Amino acid sequence: MAKLHVERIGGLAGFGGTRAHIRSHGEIDLATLSTADQKAVEGLFKSKGKTPPSQARDTFRYRITRTTAEGVETIEVSEEGVPAALCHCVQDELI
Repeated sequence: MAKLHVERIGGLAGFGGTRAHIRSHGEIDLATLSTADQKAVEGLFKSKGKTPPSQARDTFRYRITRTTAEGVETIEVSEEGVPAALCHCVQDELI
């Protein structure tokens, strides 16, 4: 079963940055997503994560990683383009 590794970065607190004291990450099985969410994720990877830039300031971005037969693929997507199921799998951790 393919797993997606999801990391929330950016925002006002600078999550995921080199000086951040909070790490927000999660993991979800691709097969547990709805068909619509699976298609949305596939579309994000096909577009290499290219989505229109957010007009809001200090918004989050999501770094999504998957492993395929071709190797490991990672994309970064603005918060608006990420299916809710992926956002909900992310947990905050103090580091």
